Amino acid sequence: MRPPTGRSALVFATKVAGAVALVAVIVIVRPFIHANHPSSGANLDPYGSGFDAPTFVTAAPGEPGRLYVVEQAGRIRYVVDRRIAGTFLDIRGRVRSGGEQGLLSVAFSPDYARDHRLYVDYTDRNGDTRVVEVRSPDGRAVPSSARQLLFVHQPYANHNGGQLAFGPDGLLYVGMGDGGAEGDPQDRAQNLHDRLGKLLRIDPRTTHARWQIVGYGLRNPWRFSFDGVTGDLYIGDVGQNKWEEVDFRPRGKLDRLANYGWRIYEGRARYAPGTPAGPGELVWPISVYSHQNGCSMTGGYVHGGRYFYGDFCSGTIWSLRVRDGRATDVRKEHARVGQLSSFGEDAAGDLYAVSLGSGRLYRIAGG
Repeated sequence: MRPPTGRSALVFATKVAGAVALVAVIVIVRPFIHANHPSSGANLDPYGSGFDAPTFVTAAPGEPGRLYVVEQAGRIRYVVDRRIAGTFLDIRGRVRSGGEQGLLSVAFSPDYARDHRLYVDYTDRNGDTRVVEVRSPDGRAVPSSARQLLFVHQPYANHNGGQLAFGPDGLLYVGMGDGGAEGDPQDRAQNLHDRLGKLLRIDPRTTHARWQIVGYGLRNPWRFSFDGVTGDLYIGDVGQNKWEEVDFRPRGKLDRLANYGWRIYEGRARYAPGTPAGPGELVWPISVYSHQNGCSMTGGYVHGGRYFYGDFCSGTIWSLRVRDGRATDVRKEHARVGQLSSFGEDAAGDLYAVSLGSGRLYRIAGG
């Protein structure tokens, strides 16, 4: 996230801004900073509470009555009828948690009802990123079944990325931050020989499959998602000191390498001297907002034809439509979620949000 401007270390270490060091604490740092804005809004439906620093919420294919909430310390709880019904996975002994580190997301296999496979992204006890596959043959994930798919050494404690999601191509995507500190001092995001500052993908079903870089020039893509109807990609990339950005990539271009510009550009503004590295297409943000309106982007999901996203620090939620690759009809929503760490969807495509500091889960009604 950004330098200590505000994401105080509590804030998901500021998930994203920390000097960005922690997933928001910014190391350099801006941890998950405390946000002073409570959760409110006419279309915000309180749906659950009692979670310990929730970082993500999602559902598994074939389970319409259950939600899964990821907790930063290394646990996944499941929710039935608006109540915490139990613990699905507990790997707290393997996770370093705090600031922008911790258990950051989970993605269920598209064939989960049959193969019972899920994938988690976390920082290990040394602070390095691991993506592992876990089996859940009897409705509970079995930690001993873990199979590692990715290991990335993290030079700093912030900008770990952490999102996992299956794309319309059936491949598993992971977002990696630039490694942390402030301003990407080693220029890792523009270096195609480094996995930091990248969007990677792999076929987890294939033995000895290799990760492919499909996007680079990312600072801290804390949350990204695919439109369930069109397959288009939306990325919420956390900015440095001035600009937060939404990036868009149509499904038809997912196989083409994209350069999202960091650290040469922050949003649409010049940040560092030089020119973006090649190869690949330079992709400009479709929407940006300044730090007068927040300090740490939390990317979201397309719901009802609109892409919803928000800011961790201010709690503000916006939505927009994309036409011909451009953002239109950008509007501020009534709902506000303090310390907005993530959005998520249930099996029916309804939209949810979690608050890191309050430990609450909300449904965004009506969209």
